[in-house]
Amino acid sequence: MCGIVGILGDSKDVGNLLLEGLKRLEYRGYDSAGIATLSGAGAIERCRAQGKLANLAAKLEDNPLKGHIGIGHTRWATHGGPTEDNAHPHATDHVAVVHNGIIENYASLKKELQDHQVRFETETDTEVISHLVTHYMKQGLGPRDASNKALSRLEGAYSIAMIFAGEDNLMIGARQGTPLAIGYGEGEMYLASDSYALAPLTKKITFLEDGDRVIVTRENVEIYVNDNEPVEREIRMTAQSNAKIGKGNYDHFMLKEIHEQPSVIADTLNSYVHPSTGRVNIPDDVLEAILKAPRLTLVACGTAYYACMVAKYWFETVARIPCEVDVASEFRYREAPMPEDGLAIFVSQSGETLDTLEAL
Repeated sequence: MCGIVGILGDSKDVGNLLLEGLKRLEYRGYDSAGIATLSGAGAIERCRAQGKLANLAAKLEDNPLKGHIGIGHTRWATHGGPTEDNAHPHATDHVAVVHNGIIENYASLKKELQDHQVRFETETDTEVISHLVTHYMKQGLGPRDASNKALSRLEGAYSIAMIFAGEDNLMIGARQGTPLAIGYGEGEMYLASDSYALAPLTKKITFLEDGDRVIVTRENVEIYVNDNEPVEREIRMTAQSNAKIGKGNYDHFMLKEIHEQPSVIADTLNSYVHPSTGRVNIPDDVLEAILKAPRLTLVACGTAYYACMVAKYWFETVARIPCEVDVASEFRYREAPMPEDGLAIFVSQSGETLDTLEAL
């Protein structure tokens, strides 16, 4: 549920823009937050805080971060508690890193780096990335080559954004298993784990695919896959608005979502029901799959799992199709007997629930 925002700005300081982007990701849930920018001298400066973004905002009010390039992060603690030291971005004198996901081989990489006298200051798996990139840069590699070499050694699921000391026109990102998007602005470029974070800044978005890495400058975006082969990804126009993204007059996002249910249901029905005939329009390939299926399997976590429990009653009562519901974190580790022509539906509240994606 962590959130990433990166801004490669023009002539204005990006600290407040990064904070606003993180606020648009508060619906995800988090327990600490932080921002890193490059100062006028090209050095990495950070501000991090435990708890809500209001705590980070208060620290930034007292000590604003200067710089035209920066990255921000909201963290949901996995490796190490929700402390300021464990909050992202993690940084060395060479690179600052924000990361969503889990580095599964971080323990072995950490041991290797400690054998090279690298000193770790946090309990996180993410700190391995910053030290690994730094390790290769100290061997003489530039940011791109050092990043590539480090990324190629990571195992697990991740989206990553990095900025580099002395590199005021460079941001590097990577996606493997968790989302990362590029935003195109006027003289500015952006990276984010969710296009919501970029809604007021740009409507031109490219969603990276698994294995993609990206070099971002103010003038250009270069996307390539693991073997350094350039690839093209579609630039899409989004229609997201602050009204849909923000909390509005509600105290928190859950309350807003509860009150939005009638309009959300209406919008969903309007997408599939013809207004004059009342006929339900289901895509032919989906309808064919449903009609052939001897059994439906619904897979989800959390509130999405509860939605599937309701859907089970509807599928069995209305459509008369046998239906079972699985918690994704259990489903991915068991060998469920799946019938031929069976249909599985994977449901996620955020669209990026890692257990659900892995189950899929």
